[in-house]
Amino acid sequence: MVVQITGTIVQSYSICHRQCWLMSRQIVPDQDHPFIEIGRLIDTESYDRDRKKIELEDMIIDLIKSEKGNILVGEIKKSSKAEESAKIQLAFYLYRLKEAGVSVQGVLLFPKERRRTYIELDDNLEKKLKEMFKEIEETIQNPVPPPVQKIKYCTNCAYREFCWS
Repeated sequence: MVVQITGTIVQSYSICHRQCWLMSRQIVPDQDHPFIEIGRLIDTESYDRDRKKIELEDMIIDLIKSEKGNILVGEIKKSSKAEESAKIQLAFYLYRLKEAGVSVQGVLLFPKERRRTYIELDDNLEKKLKEMFKEIEETIQNPVPPPVQKIKYCTNCAYREFCWS
């Protein structure tokens, strides 16, 4: 099975390997889940002035803007509770752009918290991504999903019924 690794798959893998496997099979989470609806609302209502949503083959970049002479790629998130997974998703975008010869910086935006975190793709983050790509490939190639494991994100997960029914 050949699955293209995307920013969303990288983010989901960093939270839950089972969620990553489900996404790789295009098993869609509950679209009426309140947190998905809130995420859509934040996505459409935040940063309208800077908004330049760009879709490339394996990524959808929420925002691109120029700040102090640098090009910033932004990822908008509902909250910073899963900041590490958001960071790795944004690092994936920076990595893919670097591969294409485009040098940019990243910024995570948390509009409800009025907070931003700047991200640079350094050697350590790039190494972590490359290791993660191998792990994701192994996970996705498995014909069965990873076993269910109760983690803190299960409570508000849109895949909750799929895993725990």
